[in-house]
Amino acid sequence: MNTRRCERCGEHLRARHSHRARFCSTRCRVASHRAAKADAIPDELRTRDRWVRHSATKVPLTTAGRAASSTDPRTWTTYREAAASTAGVGLGFVLSDVDDIACLDLDHALNADGTPKPWAADILRRAGATYVEVSRSGSGLHVFGLADVRQGRRIRREGGYCVEAYGTGRFIAVTGRRFRGAPSTLADLSALVAALTA
Repeated sequence: MNTRRCERCGEHLRARHSHRARFCSTRCRVASHRAAKADAIPDELRTRDRWVRHSATKVPLTTAGRAASSTDPRTWTTYREAAASTAGVGLGFVLSDVDDIACLDLDHALNADGTPKPWAADILRRAGATYVEVSRSGSGLHVFGLADVRQGRRIRREGGYCVEAYGTGRFIAVTGRRFRGAPSTLADLSALVAALTA
């Protein structure tokens, strides 16, 4: 007798399912995948009503698919509403001056095998235990944390790499693809941001 059950809804998996199947349907598989991504995103982000959707070209959108603004709270919504929307291609979190949530955007930070390049590995080490996710491109990283960044900065360093630091007036395309078991918490990035911008 088959006693295997769907990991999402608990329904019995029928004989037609592969012996490696974990879900009874595509719907359950997708719902489980979305829940896993949501679990990765820190509460400090999910509990703030600063969520938008975004287009394939990273234009912020409302949940109704209209243009949103990274400076107009009337176009933002809750995480739950944004996650349930099908507008655009993904979620975005708006950075605002009402708190010190900041993001370091590390473009082209990963090698083809998914390992961080030396300069990115150094930044990750200095950032400490904070939420880090892989960007939509699959080759960049978003390092979220706490720092007073009132004006966005693009920091170019020797070796040609570029780090962008943002804390207000921007939205970040959030993927929920946690990088290598990074914690779902936000660390103080103040010293790191100060060192990078010095």
